[in-house]
Amino acid sequence: MIKKAILWLHKWLGILSGVVVFLVSLSAAVYTFQDELKLLFYPDKYFLRKDACMLQPKPLTELIAKAQAQLPVSETISRVDLHPAKDRSWVFRASATNAEGFGHWNYHIYNKRVFVNPYTAEVLAVEDTKNEFFQLCLQLHMNLLLGKTYGHALVGFSTAIFALLLLSGIVLWWPKKWRGKPLKRAVSLDWKAKWKRLNYDLHNVLGFYSFVVALVMAVTGLVFSFPAFKKVYTDFFNAFTTEVVLTDLSPNKTPAVPYRYTDPLDNALSHLLKMYPAADMMSIRLRGMDEPLVDVQIRLTKNRSGVFKWYYFRRDNLQVDKIQDSEKLNGGNKLASLNFDLHTGNIGGMPTKVLAFVISIFCASLPITGYILWWKKGRKSTKKKNG
Repeated sequence: MIKKAILWLHKWLGILSGVVVFLVSLSAAVYTFQDELKLLFYPDKYFLRKDACMLQPKPLTELIAKAQAQLPVSETISRVDLHPAKDRSWVFRASATNAEGFGHWNYHIYNKRVFVNPYTAEVLAVEDTKNEFFQLCLQLHMNLLLGKTYGHALVGFSTAIFALLLLSGIVLWWPKKWRGKPLKRAVSLDWKAKWKRLNYDLHNVLGFYSFVVALVMAVTGLVFSFPAFKKVYTDFFNAFTTEVVLTDLSPNKTPAVPYRYTDPLDNALSHLLKMYPAADMMSIRLRGMDEPLVDVQIRLTKNRSGVFKWYYFRRDNLQVDKIQDSEKLNGGNKLASLNFDLHTGNIGGMPTKVLAFVISIFCASLPITGYILWWKKGRKSTKKKNG
């Protein structure tokens, strides 16, 4: 009786969310390798045409001004992503959104990226990121290209339903006997079976093999979708570890950053480039001059957003005010910082990215095989009634 109720719930939740789960899973599979594919498809944007190892980067404010000159007056650069590697361009990002805008093109007022050679200040490309392929895949994944107000909520609730489908699915999958034919049928595919049986097994068996990774993807997706869930999730795991705060550095313990330039941002970045020449990336959000701190995030490992140091400098005297180290975070905050890496498969490099890609394809197949099961059972019931 209980299993019958679970089957009913599983069926109708799947019918309600199937299309969204298919689109979100398929776009996730495409987006999994976006870091590698962008470098392959757009080498002129991301790589410098000749080695610049003998040159030093120009002041960041000079590069910002150069990039800003490529954009209309109404579009303002708000973030810089840069790679210390000598063969890589720096990316200057300008974006603005309308939270109430319906649809991707109404939600994004503008979204541009200006690629600049930091050693010569040459502008390599200006990208309309709003219409770039991988950005469209990301927005399809996050909000179905419907904008944040409607699409983000739809994806969030569908992700919650998908988590319930995974849990109910594993109950329905559970073999009556953990030996012999029942177990074999639960964990393997018989490619010689009739297509109805094969479709059932594809739904059942692929659902089983997807369960753990797909559930991790669903939970980490909920962290992105619902701030309240993120807080509960973070607080729960924080309860098992001692509280860790940002490292606070007093003026007598750390020297001030050397003044080479007029602008504090230029000096802070120059200092960090010398300290972390092997870092994968540095990210700077440009804040107003009235902000007391200048902050720079340093991503230490390639394609890993969760392994970082975050430096905060006092704007008035360029003293290091605080340092946030991902290795010193307590349990819940550590998991929150790793959320993107867990969600995308970046957590273990290429092997886990391949795993995330395969599981995303499996997840995309589940609504298809599920709809076929529902449709065939519906036709069978109709024939009995008419029969």
